[in-house]
Amino acid sequence: MYPKTSVDEDRIFINDGNIWSSAGMTACLDLTLALVEQDLGVENARKLARLLVVYHRRSGGQSQFSAVLELEPKSDRIQNALNYAKSNLAKELTVDELAEAAHLSRRQFSRTFRIETGQSPAKAIETLRVEAAKMMLEDSNHAIEVVAKETGFADPERMRCAFLRAFGHPPQALKRAAKGALAAA
Repeated sequence: MYPKTSVDEDRIFINDGNIWSSAGMTACLDLTLALVEQDLGVENARKLARLLVVYHRRSGGQSQFSAVLELEPKSDRIQNALNYAKSNLAKELTVDELAEAAHLSRRQFSRTFRIETGQSPAKAIETLRVEAAKMMLEDSNHAIEVVAKETGFADPERMRCAFLRAFGHPPQALKRAAKGALAAA
């Protein structure tokens, strides 16, 4: 229909000259904040973001897909364990701790967790860590070593391996892409 149009399906918003476009429902908020920032400045965009209770800046180059959304447990117990994990990503998390947060025995927790999420607890924790690290890399200037530590990876190499499994590229590539998207915005 529009042969001169190229689609970049892994961006939440994009601009080409005077033409702006966004993907998904909340991406319109990100686009709006980018436009406000461009026209009225960073401080006004921050004030609007606080008023709307959303993040001030998710870069346009940020992927709209989140693997964390796939972790939709049916029970409050497993959700409690996931919430505990999200709040404690920087530390080493054990199945025993997660089972305690869910008020289940270790064996019952592992079985119930896999049934409700389709993943093992270890895989789910890695997913949470990778998503948190991805957000930090996209939204900050922290060194990869700092991001690895703050998101609970034992070292940057383990984070790199987890990124390769999750996204097919290392964290350095994501950091470069996010910087490029911010420079273009």
